[in-house]
Amino acid sequence: MKTKDLKTLMLEELIVRFREHSAKHGQLLNALNTRAANKEYKHAAAVRRELQTRGAEAEAALLALLSDPEEGTKYWAATAALRFAPGEAEAALSSLSTPASSMMGLSAAMTLDAWKNGTLPLEE
Repeated sequence: MKTKDLKTLMLEELIVRFREHSAKHGQLLNALNTRAANKEYKHAAAVRRELQTRGAEAEAALLALLSDPEEGTKYWAATAALRFAPGEAEAALSSLSTPASSMMGLSAAMTLDAWKNGTLPLEE
């Protein structure tokens, strides 16, 4: 789906798509299928960018995903939430990274380290 088409979706549908793409990205990354994971990354990033324009209701929906059972969804929701709920986001990333026994766990550990060091570029 093109970025302009995402603007026409209701929040509930955006969250469904965010969950689908972020979960699939995490599963593929953990399976070391990087080519397919990169494709899902692009989709998840596009949906995240649209969610970031939707205000408090979207932020609440993203916070609810911090407890999602899928590592990928939890990770993506946490990285989005760093902008508006850093404490909750840090806790979610920390839980994913301890122990860093998967690629998503390693990504969470690296993201958390960069966030704490002030070197994490937050996407606009």
